[in-house]
Parts: sequence; structure tokens; C-alpha cells
Amino acid sequence: MKPAQIQTFFATLAAVNPQPQTELEFASVFELLAAVLLSAQATDVSVNKATRQLFLVANTPQKILDLGQEGLESYIKTIGLYRSKARHLLQTCQMLVDLHGGQVPRTREALEALPGVGRKTANVVLNVAFGEPTMAVDTHIFRVANRTGLAPGKTPLAVELALLKRIPTEFMVHAHHWLILHGRYVCQARTPRCWDCAVANTCDFTPKTTAR
Repeated sequence: MKPAQIQTFFATLAAVNPQPQTELEFASVFELLAAVLLSAQATDVSVNKATRQLFLVANTPQKILDLGQEGLESYIKTIGLYRSKARHLLQTCQMLVDLHGGQVPRTREALEALPGVGRKTANVVLNVAFGEPTMAVDTHIFRVANRTGLAPGKTPLAVELALLKRIPTEFMVHAHHWLILHGRYVCQARTPRCWDCAVANTCDFTPKTTAR
């Protein structure tokens, strides 16, 4: 995909959805961090269903700690890998209380030092909570970047670095959401909906068919 096509690609996505938002539900930076941590290998729908009940009773690091392992598990047991996620979230909450006064840190290094928080989760928090121009590459973004020719790469990190170089500055803050929503609802894994794609004319992918 050439620079002029990339400009058109994001300008079109911006026109369709000027203020894209994460589909995870949260009311504070800590709730966002917890939700993203729980969302690994799970759908936003399943995470939201669990956190709607969890955050009613425990929406701060100390309140999560007060639940304990079994108490926390009882709220998130419908989410995949809930036992290890509960353990990581409790360890993260302990570090937030001990090292950060119960607040979520604003640096990548401090975020990635939290148990269960990798580069992707840190990027989401930095972007969504703090407005940083980061790129959290999940399976949807990895697929879209490669399939469209926007930023081909063999690893999530390679794709992330390529996207950071290729996406025009004016689109960077919202680019993560545009790409993930596009991958989730239009440029789907098995059958991309090319007939329903607003940016099909800028894409390198040649579909087998453009009809339903």
C-alpha cells in the first residue's frame, strides 16, 4: 500500500467513524487495565459480562485484593483462563498499591512490569487512557495490516513498528481502534466482507469473490 493509499485508507475510516471507542466497558483507568488484562484470549463481550458485576463491588486495586483469589475467581469464571488471570490481576493490584499508591502508572516500563501485562496491554492503556499514539497489535490488527498491505510483518512487533512508521500522524491516536473494529466486523478472518468495505479500493487484497 503506497503512502497516498494509506492516507485515503485512514481518512475514509475516520469519515465513517470519527470517534472510535474500545468496546470494553470501564469507568476509570484501573478498570480499563483490569478489563484489558482479562481480555487476553477472550472476547470483549465475555469480559464486559463479568466486569459489570465485578466492578460493582470491586473497582480499585485494594478492593480487588480484598476479594482474594477465590472471591475474584467467582466473578470472572466465565472468562477463559480465569484462574491464571485472577492470580495475575491480584499480583498487579498488590504492586499498584505497594509501588504506585493505588494508581495506574503512565509509562510503558512500569506497566509492563505488572504481572500479566505485556506490550499489547500496555499499549492499549497508554492509548485509550492517556491518549498516547501507540499501536496494540492483536489478531485483528495483525491480519488487517498483512492482508491489506498496510504494514506487512511476520510478528506482532514487526507489524506494530511498521504501522507506527506508516500511519500519518493525524490518524495515529485513533488508528488502533479503527483497525481493530475493521478487522472485527469487516475484514474478518475466514470471509472478509470486501463487498461491504469502505476502503476496498485502497487494499492490496484480491478477494475470490466480491459478491455475497
